[in-house]
Amino acid sequence: MRLAYVLQHFRLAYPDAPTVEIGHNSSPNGVRVVDCTYDFFSGTTPYPEAPSWREWRGQSVPFFFDAAPEAPLLELSPGRATINADIIAAAFYLLSGWQEYFSAARDWHGRFPYAESVQKRYGIVALPVVNYYFDVLKTAIEHVTGQKLQLRNWAEKAPFAAFISHDIDNLRSGWKASAKAALQQRNWADFGRKVWQHLTRPDAWDNLEAVAKATAAHGAKSTFFILPNHQLGADGTPNADYQLTPQLRQRFVELKKQGCELGLHGSIGTATEARQLTQELHSLQIEPLGLRFHYLRWEPRRTPAVVDKAGFAYDSTLGFAEHFGFRNSYCHPFYPFNFETGTSHHFLEIPLNVMDATLHHPNYLQLGPEEILPALTPLFAEIEKFAGVASVLWHNENFDPANETTGPRQFHEIMQHLSQRGAAFLTGREICQQFSV
Repeated sequence: MRLAYVLQHFRLAYPDAPTVEIGHNSSPNGVRVVDCTYDFFSGTTPYPEAPSWREWRGQSVPFFFDAAPEAPLLELSPGRATINADIIAAAFYLLSGWQEYFSAARDWHGRFPYAESVQKRYGIVALPVVNYYFDVLKTAIEHVTGQKLQLRNWAEKAPFAAFISHDIDNLRSGWKASAKAALQQRNWADFGRKVWQHLTRPDAWDNLEAVAKATAAHGAKSTFFILPNHQLGADGTPNADYQLTPQLRQRFVELKKQGCELGLHGSIGTATEARQLTQELHSLQIEPLGLRFHYLRWEPRRTPAVVDKAGFAYDSTLGFAEHFGFRNSYCHPFYPFNFETGTSHHFLEIPLNVMDATLHHPNYLQLGPEEILPALTPLFAEIEKFAGVASVLWHNENFDPANETTGPRQFHEIMQHLSQRGAAFLTGREICQQFSV
């Protein structure tokens, strides 16, 4: 079961990989992976023993389930390769999200917290560890078969892809911060002016067309995740500050005609309630392929089945709100593991790597504006190394010129960097078209 799931994704990463025997059992020819799990997966413990650290491709990489760290990682002989760390078990552990499925830890939004993750514990959140495991396996297969393996190709042979999205939480609230500041300063004239502007002019955050234009300036197409529910969630968490009026629906139609993609931003509660999610899907009056849950809410024991039942082709929720990087230690899209059936779920997960709020929110990283791109550059380099997908979420409200920390300038710096590195800018739909189970 674990081997099948891991090899499914290995072959998605290396589509031309030849058929070769791979497994724990010894054979005269093929790739043998030493079994070091010691029945770990027969239990429900969230965390394995601490990994050993080995050098691979000039990078120090953690190897979970490594019983003999003093042995060479890879031993090669004619027609045979032996990997002395259980990279199948380790890749399955990370890619399946085993830690969060069996951990009871949740934050105030019901999410598995970054603070409880092995990514935090071992400082590996920005390292796509599973991709390094796959590179070890690739090297072993190349030795056994004598055939060079190539990572998947993107459009026009781009070295990696980028997925640019915007969660549309707020369209009507941009005026509130400046009005509140004027009120606190007892500047009644300025307060009155802000209120008058709010009543007579479009809000600074009512900027969908400007967002699409800013993204298109870099040769990319925006994916807008629309939040159809404007009522408070059952726990008091706000949903949208707007309603889907006929005028707003028509604007989304026009954006779609321009090549933008429309997806559903599932409101509070939909991550665990299939009926509610389906109702919101129908309320959009479009047929979105993609989904991202509001506040990145995701209950690993329930949400994947909800997404499957609703029939979405892809989701893009799985990222840590607290830190940029790789929640499942993998820089490619993947099919989440179904713990009930022992197979894959039917939808593709396009992991979320970078969210604007993560970068400066007082509860998160608090990076300064000049620190953002330097902090993200090594992350993007890892994605490029393995021909992965850089998924970037920039809320429409942060295209407000008044935002000088995670605003339009920082967005354009990121986009310019991705463009200069040769990224293929793709929508979620286009990424799905290149993947199949």
